[in-house]
Amino acid sequence: MHLSFNSLIAQEKAKKLLKKSFHREKMSHAYLFRGPAGVGKKRCALTFAAYANCLSPVDQDVCGNCSSCVKFRSGNHPDLLLIQPEGVHIKIKQVRELKHQLTYPPFEARHRMVLFEDIHNTMRRKEVANSLLKTLEEPPENTVLILTADEAGEILSTIVSRCQIIPFYALPYNLVSKALNAENGISDEEAATLAAVAEGSLGRARLLLKKDLLSFRREIVERFLRLSKGRPESVEIVLNMADIAAKLKENLYELLDLIKIWLRDLILLGTGASESMLISRDLFPFMDAARKRWSLKELSDRLLLVDKAKKQLDRNCNRALVCEVLFFGLL
Repeated sequence: MHLSFNSLIAQEKAKKLLKKSFHREKMSHAYLFRGPAGVGKKRCALTFAAYANCLSPVDQDVCGNCSSCVKFRSGNHPDLLLIQPEGVHIKIKQVRELKHQLTYPPFEARHRMVLFEDIHNTMRRKEVANSLLKTLEEPPENTVLILTADEAGEILSTIVSRCQIIPFYALPYNLVSKALNAENGISDEEAATLAAVAEGSLGRARLLLKKDLLSFRREIVERFLRLSKGRPESVEIVLNMADIAAKLKENLYELLDLIKIWLRDLILLGTGASESMLISRDLFPFMDAARKRWSLKELSDRLLLVDKAKKQLDRNCNRALVCEVLFFGLL
């Protein structure tokens, strides 16, 4: 991964705040990088870690060539500690192991950097949250903690109060589209659609492209518009589509969000909105048929079904059964 502030797309406020704190020698012992998923929080954290330890910075950016930069870029620096969720959550054993490591001084860096990823998923686990809080309250010398979290995730106020907040924002759609074009060589239309559906999240757009979720959503919409309730062939097709969806595992949430965006677009159209306000540009050919099939009330009911399905998945209900109930309800 190439690490530099110049290569980080947008997020000018975050860059400015981090550089300012470093150059004034007022680095916080803990930062909270908060904003939408997939907009560069982790990459910015790693870049800041490299910058704070760069041996020959150039124009307020990492040099990229010194021994420290090379180690940070490869992820092999002994004073870079990454605490990532095991599954959904960070486990208590990870925090305990970290606290043991922090009893020793840094190996070679001026500033040991610790990155906690996606801590919003961990706040429901009181034991982990309290252990993390204690680490923030008693930070070791020459150690900087960086926590990343989605903007919608709940975080303990006691944790927030002990961090300097670094805000991150959704990326401009044109920059997301440009990056997707450069990385994948896809058409301008497909890149623009992915950027809009991902709502300014380059990470999410990359995931949608990699997993081909837009194509699967299109297949669902196209097939469902041809089906009639109660017919034997409809039952078979719905069960087959539900089975494919269930096998997406953690990416099933992304599919359900895509379906929600489509339903929302249909409701907007039904209330007189223009096509320029819609996000699901790839589904424009099916909008008229969908509007004729479902009333605004029926579309609202289907939105509620998607939300219900997401809540059931959060409670670890059987994915296949959740998908079957949802898909039959969407007909």
